[in-house]
Amino acid sequence: MKTCRQAMPGVLLVAAISALAYALTGLDAAVRYGVGSLTLAIVIGALLGNAVPQLGGGAFRHGLSLAQRYFLRAGVALFGFNLSLQQIIEIGAAGVLVDVVMVVSTLAMGWFLGRRVLNMHRDTVLLVAAGSAICGAAAVVATVPVLGLKRGEDAEKTALAVASVVLFGTLAMFVYPLIYAWLGAAHFDFGIYVGSTVHEVAQVVAIGTALGEEVGYNAVIAKMIRVMLLVPFLLIVATLVARRIRREAAQTGVAEPVVLRQPITLPWFALCFIAIAGLNSLAVLPEPLVAALRLTGILLLTTAMAALGIDTNIRRMGQAGLRPLLLGAGLFAHLILTGGLVNWLMH
Repeated sequence: MKTCRQAMPGVLLVAAISALAYALTGLDAAVRYGVGSLTLAIVIGALLGNAVPQLGGGAFRHGLSLAQRYFLRAGVALFGFNLSLQQIIEIGAAGVLVDVVMVVSTLAMGWFLGRRVLNMHRDTVLLVAAGSAICGAAAVVATVPVLGLKRGEDAEKTALAVASVVLFGTLAMFVYPLIYAWLGAAHFDFGIYVGSTVHEVAQVVAIGTALGEEVGYNAVIAKMIRVMLLVPFLLIVATLVARRIRREAAQTGVAEPVVLRQPITLPWFALCFIAIAGLNSLAVLPEPLVAALRLTGILLLTTAMAALGIDTNIRRMGQAGLRPLLLGAGLFAHLILTGGLVNWLMH
């Protein structure tokens, strides 16, 4: 009860921001430009947190930490209700292969550009690359826990990555209809092209809706399969981060042998994501219950983004300069050009 009382002010604060962000997604402008509740929540949270710095501490601190840790993980796990084996079968082997190639190539390109060309911090590079390669802001917030970032670092790096995703995902809303008007559907399945290369799920839905029912349907399925690739990505990142920590500890000689022998811990929420997607494939739960669980997952992720937004220091974000945006621009060009080539070859 004491813990609940301590968490209540912060939880109520981010819940209110989450509700506002979710309500704003129903506006025509939000639908037209594919702006999701996660993006709106971190923007509103950042504006409030910088205008009233006291919201990031004091009585609100316990609830903010709770949302950033547990609400975030639970939301990622429940996101599995958006996926099913039937979707994978429907899009076919070629569509799945396109998604895999684009995710892997975008992550590789992001690492090369971010680390070798722009000399950015590895965690920021991973977050921007994950958001571009997989599923936008949802991938960013899902990757944060496995990186083991310190308080403050997680909010700033998350905000930088989300800003990149929002900017170029919004730009995609204008670019892809122009590409469709130029190329049409003769060269490849344009729906799979959209789903395998556009950042956010909401942006994919908005573009697909504008281009027609068939394009929109295939785009959403391709995007959902791409979202599923978040799980192996998180497992690989968790393994690499754990190995790096153990290697650094061994080199400094400060860790006990017992610590060095500890097994690599896989993120439980990623494993729950797989299990829930499998359960969803069986179609044993009533559709109203599944819809409610999907909504719960989105609201939990939105609440976590609001908490991260409150902890975001815009002044310190500005010190990062243009490099995150340059990385996002490079990955955006890669998604459009390489994505078009891969879809054409697979077609």
